[in-house]
Parts: sequence; C-alpha cells; structure tokens
Amino acid sequence: MAKILVTGAAGFIGFHLCKTLSERGDTIVGLDNISGYYDISLKLARLKELGINQHEISEGVKSKSNNFKNFSFIKADIKDKNVIDKLFENEKFDSVANLAAQAGVRYSVENPQVYIDANIQGFINILEACRNHPVKHLVFASSSSVYGANTKMPFSVTHNVDHPLSLYAATKKSNELMAHAYSHLFNIPVTGLRFFTVYGPWGRPDMALFLFSDAIANDKPIKVFNKGDMARDFTYIDDIVDGVIKVLDKPAAPDLNWDSENPNPATSKAPYRIYNIGKNKPVKLMDFIQTLENEFGKVAKKDFLPIQAGDVPSTFANVNELIEDLDFQPVTDIKKGIKAFVEWYNLYYNLS
Repeated sequence: MAKILVTGAAGFIGFHLCKTLSERGDTIVGLDNISGYYDISLKLARLKELGINQHEISEGVKSKSNNFKNFSFIKADIKDKNVIDKLFENEKFDSVANLAAQAGVRYSVENPQVYIDANIQGFINILEACRNHPVKHLVFASSSSVYGANTKMPFSVTHNVDHPLSLYAATKKSNELMAHAYSHLFNIPVTGLRFFTVYGPWGRPDMALFLFSDAIANDKPIKVFNKGDMARDFTYIDDIVDGVIKVLDKPAAPDLNWDSENPNPATSKAPYRIYNIGKNKPVKLMDFIQTLENEFGKVAKKDFLPIQAGDVPSTFANVNELIEDLDFQPVTDIKKGIKAFVEWYNLYYNLS
C-alpha cells in the first residue's frame, strides 16, 4: 500500500478521497488549512468522520485518526513553503493528490488575490516539493471551468482552452501549464483532472445543489441564473473518487506518439496527462431542480435571474481518454445521486 498526501483533506472531494483510500489500507496524510471560505463547521464535521476531533487539531501538528490507524491530519496551508518542504522531507510520500485550492468562480471576481496565493503560490510549492523529494505520481485538481468561452460540445481535452472567463479558471489552466513544465524539466509523473460539477453527500454549501436544498427546506426562493437556460455535466462524488484513485494508481507516462508539429494538449513527451472526469450526460438546470423538488416533496419558489459574471451556460465532458486509458467512466444516475444527497442533508440538519 502507498503513502499518499491528500491536500484539501477537509474539503468535499478531499474528505471522500481520504476516507476511501484509508479504507483501502493506504497510509494517508491529510492536509488542510480549514479556511473560512464556507462554513468551517462542515469541514470540522468531515474531519470528525475521518476520526479527527476539533480539540485534537493544532496548527502544524500531525494528529492521528481515532477511526483509521493509517490516517493522520495536519492543519497547514500549501502556500507556506517551509511547512510543505518539511512535510515532504519527513514523510517521504509515494504519491500526492493535490486538491487544495481556492474554489469558486464568482468569488474570484471580488477576491482575486486569494486565488493567486492558494492556486498559484500554493501549487508551485507542491511542485517544488515533488521536485526536491521525488514522488511516483502527482495528481492535481483542475476544473471544467478551463473551457471558458468554448462552445464546441462535448468539451475535449484535445481542445484549445486559452479563453478563461474567470480568474479561477485562469489559475486552473495555469496549474496545468506549470505541471507540464515541471514534468518536462524534472521528469515528474503528473496528471491533471478536470472535474465537472461534482455533487453528493458532504458537498460544498456554495454549490447549486446545496444552495437549492437550503432554499427549498426553508421555503425561500432559489436563484435560477440565466433564467434557467443552463446545463451541467453533474458528476457524483463516488464516481469522482473512483476516477481519482484509478488515476493515482497509474502514474502518467510519456506519450511515445506525441507529435510536436501537431501537438496534443492532453499528453506530452514528458510524463504528463490531462483527463476530463464528468458524467458525459449534461442535465438541464430545470430538470435538475425538478428532481430535487421530487425528493423534498415540494415545489421550489424560483427567482429567475440573468447569468452571472464568469459563469458559462453549459458543460459537457468528453471522457474518451478516461475510458481508453483507464477503462473508467462515471455511471451514477442523477436521480440516485440527488436522493443520496437529500438523505444526507436531512440527516445532517436533523430534518428527518
């Protein structure tokens, strides 16, 4: 079994990944700065599920899990270079799953510096640590938002992505470029994963499913942007985690057929890969809302609004490379996924 660093361990995807890897038997070190971007109590509740109680958390100190003998947690920030260097030197990781980032498209419009600190400075610290303390594989979270102004569907990793519509998207594209440079220069096997609208139990409160559920549960109107003319390739959390693990277990290798005169942006002569992880079946926003209404058993009040700055009308993942290279594709139906979320939501907020 491998020794793996998972950054963003108190986050939505990071929490689920830590849990699944710990159950598999890997030795996991989870790292998170527990930022206040959204409700800290939810992050602490996720950590408690992993066996880390709030009173055991101390800045820069590794805490052992009470639930998994092979899981430990450290509160730290990836933008702190000295802490990251020391951690890599002491732990000697086999692999890294870098999920720590400042998330959110709309938040980046008003708070740009936070994205530079976390997504650029933090990521270069991870790359430098992997350079100085070599790992077998670095996997990092990119985003479907990198497709930006693209309208050709479905989005393919072979498409040009030079027109981001938000600083968040620009930082994720920057991560891909930085990763390729380090892979080329220092032979670091690295894979970037473009996640498509992840949802499910323990999800983020700033995401549509959580916001809609809060509104419906409290008889408040939901904000329906672009007057409902939106579609998302909603991808269930269990599928995302399965995909991340399959990628982690298969380090990126050089593409021996890579052609510098006709370059494929998703591969390289360096050990570098980019994959989409999406359901490959976009759902119209109004259908998504109706499915959620059915689960709650009541019709939502709706406030129809224009599209927000930095947002895109639709997403749709081409996952051919994921299928060809890893024999994997997300499969969870939207009705099943929303049902699981609502059951968790009701239990978490003692509504059932």
